Amino acid sequence: MKIPHDYHMHSNFSEDGASSPEEMCRQAIKLGLPEIGFTEHWDVGPYEKNPRFFQPEPWYAELERLRELFTGQLTIRAGIELAEPHLYPQAAVDVLKRAPFDYVLGSVHFVGPHFMFDEAYFRTHTADEVYRAYFAEVERLLQTANFDILAHLDVPARTGKPIFGYDPTRYEDQIRSILHMVIERKLALDVNAAGLRKTAQNMMPDPLILKWYAGMGGERLTLGSDAHAASQVGLHLDAALDAVRLAGLTHVTQFERRLEELILL
Repeated sequence: MKIPHDYHMHSNFSEDGASSPEEMCRQAIKLGLPEIGFTEHWDVGPYEKNPRFFQPEPWYAELERLRELFTGQLTIRAGIELAEPHLYPQAAVDVLKRAPFDYVLGSVHFVGPHFMFDEAYFRTHTADEVYRAYFAEVERLLQTANFDILAHLDVPARTGKPIFGYDPTRYEDQIRSILHMVIERKLALDVNAAGLRKTAQNMMPDPLILKWYAGMGGERLTLGSDAHAASQVGLHLDAALDAVRLAGLTHVTQFERRLEELILL
């Protein structure tokens, strides 16, 4: 089963990335991936460790060099992951002017001061407090922010599932509201496999949510390893593609200069 792309990757141009873009490209070619997208973190909130680390100009120049180097071997897209852009709209507007991005991920990593990967937060709050607050923040993101792909829906499960479990049906009302907004806005869902290399062993979104999405008429999605090192490029995207097919979804979305095209799987 051929993987069409890996659209969620972070190189060392992101604060938490470990590998160079070239190393990640070479791994993608080794794996036979036809297309990848670098989606460096743009984090500006007051609780970030290293806000505004990402500098689009030298990064884009490097992508242009790699596009020339790997012509005919690999399609390289320029993406970006905006954290909570609904809370920092001017910073989002400004950074999107700094390079010709192919697509934009919108994500929620913080709910107020609470980081969605901080075990201490999960151990001092109930499952309902964590998940309901997160989904409410995602709804606020969807109401106003300018992006193309909703990143790793239900990401708190990656940390929370080993601590207090995760049952999407308990939050079905909120999740379906989110899916409705995604469909209405013609956004894509990031089918994110990063949790499969963690203790939680969770897909994001959960396969049940993918079935709800398909049943509601959703069709736009992208596949992402959420790699932060070359060794993680493409990892578990076969499982992600299996979940997509089992949900009854038949296309992935391809982006160029923020224009989409649905590609049959």
